[in-house]
Amino acid sequence: MIKISAIIITYNEEEHLDKCLQSLVGIADEIIVVDSFSTDKTKAICNTHQVTFIEHKFEGYIEQKNYAINLANHNYILSLDGDEALSDTLKTSILKVKKNWQFDGYYSNRLNNYCGQWIKHSDWYPDRKLRLFKKGSGEWKGINPHDCYTLKSGLKSGFLKGNLLHYIYRDYKEHNLKVERFSTIAAEAYFKLGKKSSLIKIIYRPIWAFFKAYFLRLGFLDGLNGFVICVQTYNVTFLKYIKLYELWKTKA
Repeated sequence: MIKISAIIITYNEEEHLDKCLQSLVGIADEIIVVDSFSTDKTKAICNTHQVTFIEHKFEGYIEQKNYAINLANHNYILSLDGDEALSDTLKTSILKVKKNWQFDGYYSNRLNNYCGQWIKHSDWYPDRKLRLFKKGSGEWKGINPHDCYTLKSGLKSGFLKGNLLHYIYRDYKEHNLKVERFSTIAAEAYFKLGKKSSLIKIIYRPIWAFFKAYFLRLGFLDGLNGFVICVQTYNVTFLKYIKLYELWKTKA
């Protein structure tokens, strides 16, 4: 049977971290937490579990996760965020894979909990994530804050039954704050890559983002919270391109 290193990046994750760590019992052969100098009870919670706790300056989600991989002692990696946990079905699937590993990496669906409601439509489900993989099979890529583990060309992936449970926002206020923060991170990442904004992008892309999530991906079936999520999808897209426009205007 293979051995799995679970790696978790954290910053002030006291609300959900215990659920995350509990879900790894019997699954992970070691747990490594890379923390960005949390000011809450994150470290204290880790001390109640069998965890290797390492503090490392946050340089970006992608950079932090690639750094964490290098700390793992085993050749098979399970990567989680501090506000995620494995469902019982997903745990069973991973245990089966430990006995019979066949692919270079494995996807599973991520199910997001928004203000106490599990969201099953829009852009939020099925939110496929590749989180179980063999070390050296790829790397974390993407544009911050949207990271994804990408396998090297020619390598094959499988799919795991069960959901990765994501406790994303406890209330609307938290969502508003994250929209503001994530749109800034995204705009700065786009700017570093040389991507530009324009009036057409500022107007069109937020409208398309809302339409796609609410109508084409059936966000309306999640009721009021589905509508709020799709409006926020509009907002974060709009803010990203407005902030990107400002960056080019002031820094270029």
